[in-house]
Amino acid sequence: MNCIAKGKAHKPYEFGAKVSIVRTKNSKVIVGALAFEDNRYDGDTLPQALKQTEALTGKLPKVAIADRGYRGRSQVRTTTILTPKPPKKKDTLTTQRKMKQRFRKRAGVEGTISHLKLDFRLGRCFLKGIVGGQINTRLAAMAYNLKAWLRQAAALFFVLLAGALVASN
Repeated sequence: MNCIAKGKAHKPYEFGAKVSIVRTKNSKVIVGALAFEDNRYDGDTLPQALKQTEALTGKLPKVAIADRGYRGRSQVRTTTILTPKPPKKKDTLTTQRKMKQRFRKRAGVEGTISHLKLDFRLGRCFLKGIVGGQINTRLAAMAYNLKAWLRQAAALFFVLLAGALVASN
């Protein structure tokens, strides 16, 4: 267990393990979840997270959108790393708007992390050691994905049920 400085006034420190979450842009499915035994720089977690994502999905993402904690890295293997920064003077309004939308989508990961901590028990791990933390992280990610899949399946079921009821009348 490590002391992790958060840099926030209301909660300056957290104790535990650093976790890296990789989520798809549109479907919001978690495709990578890793727990690290040491408190390393965020940019150093990215190569392992992308390696796990490639192993699970079979392909490496072309672009990874990260927060400012990943500054200093512009590329990991063939993946381009984008972090928020002020627009350049030569950027067109369209380019500026596109980048702003991309970073807004990235901010959605914070909600996913919050759900993992509060709803799926990632906030406190009762399993022992770093292996227990890794197991807990992966189980929380799987439960998150399963809940989303069940919600979609239930919605599809009700649409089909409504269609069957309308057809029978």
